[in-house]
Amino acid sequence: MWRAAPLKLFWFVYMGAVGIFFPYFSLYLKENAGMTGTELGWILATLPLVSIFGPPLWGHVADRTGARSHIVAFLALSSVLGYLWLAAAKGFVAILLATATLALFSSAVLPITISVSLAALREAGPYGFGFVRVWGTVGYFMLVLAFPWMLTRYQAANGLIPKSTAVSEPGLEIMFVATAALVALSALLGLFLPRGGAISLRAGRGEWKLLMNNGVYRQFLVFSFGAYLSSYGPMWLFPIFIRSRGGDVETIRGMWIYMLAIEIPLILATGSGLKRLGARGLLGIGVFVNGLRWLLCAFISDMDLLYFVQTLHGVTVVGLLMGGPLYLDIIAPEKLRSTAQAILSTVGAGIAGIVSNLGSGWLLDHTGINVLYALCGASSAILGALVCWMLPRPERARE
Repeated sequence: MWRAAPLKLFWFVYMGAVGIFFPYFSLYLKENAGMTGTELGWILATLPLVSIFGPPLWGHVADRTGARSHIVAFLALSSVLGYLWLAAAKGFVAILLATATLALFSSAVLPITISVSLAALREAGPYGFGFVRVWGTVGYFMLVLAFPWMLTRYQAANGLIPKSTAVSEPGLEIMFVATAALVALSALLGLFLPRGGAISLRAGRGEWKLLMNNGVYRQFLVFSFGAYLSSYGPMWLFPIFIRSRGGDVETIRGMWIYMLAIEIPLILATGSGLKRLGARGLLGIGVFVNGLRWLLCAFISDMDLLYFVQTLHGVTVVGLLMGGPLYLDIIAPEKLRSTAQAILSTVGAGIAGIVSNLGSGWLLDHTGINVLYALCGASSAILGALVCWMLPRPERARE
């Protein structure tokens, strides 16, 4: 596991950057940039729209060249351009283009990093991936804690007074600069990621077709589409949900503390869950609990209870975001694992994300946040309960 130190550092720094960007991006668009609910939906849909093309392209390049670690570093460095453009962009069109540029590169970073991590940790047993991946959550957690403090200092230095206008957090655009700096550092760390062995296997021309001829892989993609459809929109709009309950940026930070405090030990315990439940069991439980979380959010207004509800987030991360890739790693051909993870990103964060974000933006404008969360919660809970009927055990499918 000591040889995995570069992987741990990369996960820590890159996910730390995401911990600045992800929790506040929709809040910035709604309040600081003044987007309507429909414009917000289109901008958020741009991320998954570009993800339809970006991850398969870069995953194919990674599998054909075998230079998966260097591809990760290149994509992280290229993402910096998108973050800096967002910091300067004004108006709907400019923000839309900047978001598309960011998504072209950033959408493939994590799928290929997952394929590198799983290949590098093949001999580390069921606990290996969890012990490395948890450093991403730790980095995310630390920056979720630190960024509101950084923002307060920035506001004080520039004479910006929070809540003096309709914008609850003036100067929030500084988050793009801070994110860009950390992503640039992760690109440097990417040059030291493991290489050789299973990581550098090359796929032959046309071998990607083996994936699409795999019936279990297609079933898995259908299930993942439904899971992300009911998760993506509510998660991106979570800051707006908190504002609807009277919260502010400190409340958002507090909610994330509750989420991540449970997520860290659960990720460390992924190996135990994998041995007892299998990848399919983890996936089903994660999707079901995700639905339970959104349902409770829809019907609870008390802020103290909502803090408690967010502890369910950790189960969703372990189930959907770790159980899914682990299931896929078992059923996919070894030389095509980057492409397989990238296509999963396309179907989940891409196609399903587009529909989810556009639908969520429309529901936000026409029915309100509570109906949105109730619909997504019910559909996710039903899907998770049906996992054993929709997917075979991956070990049997591989045989």
